[in-house]
Amino acid sequence: MSDMEKAKKTGKLSQIKAEFKRVIWPDRTTVRKETTAVVTVSVLLGLLIALLDIGLRYGVDFLISL
Repeated sequence: MSDMEKAKKTGKLSQIKAEFKRVIWPDRTTVRKETTAVVTVSVLLGLLIALLDIGLRYGVDFLISL
């Protein structure tokens, strides 16, 4: 590996480190609230999809039995 390639790699790594220093990381309470919201919405959507699936299955079975 040439000196130029090493300089490019170390330059990229220093840019990445500098970018991570600029990131505003959320605090623990924010992460907890957002995680709770995501899990709650996921569960509710899962239940909604399950109910629609059951309803459609019984509806189609009813139509087939006619």
